[in-house]
Amino acid sequence: QVQLVESGGGLVQPGGSLRLSCAASGSIFSRWTMGWYRQAPGKQRELVADITSDGSTNYADSVKGRFTISRDNAKNTVYLQMDSLKPEDAAVYYCNARILHLDYWGQGTQVTVSS
Repeated sequence: QVQLVESGGGLVQPGGSLRLSCAASGSIFSRWTMGWYRQAPGKQRELVADITSDGSTNYADSVKGRFTISRDNAKNTVYLQMDSLKPEDAAVYYCNARILHLDYWGQGTQVTVSS
């Protein structure tokens, strides 16, 4: 069983930055593919970025060049650095961990982008 706890969400002005963190319990964190997803009201949950066990990253086109995903295996933590935030980035952001047929989600953290 894996538990994921997100933190770092909040209110930020357009153009600002936030860093989300996701702390994972359980062993073999380094083997998991970790991802960040988001869901805005009335919209489907979408992939923002993910990072594999070997450090390969993948980003949604809408966040390329603005967001950076990283992981610290020693701390069992994955991060999402979000810069140049736009109002359309506002959503609940969810941390995801997956390996083979296993798939776990955090409870989500709210990101609001507004002046």
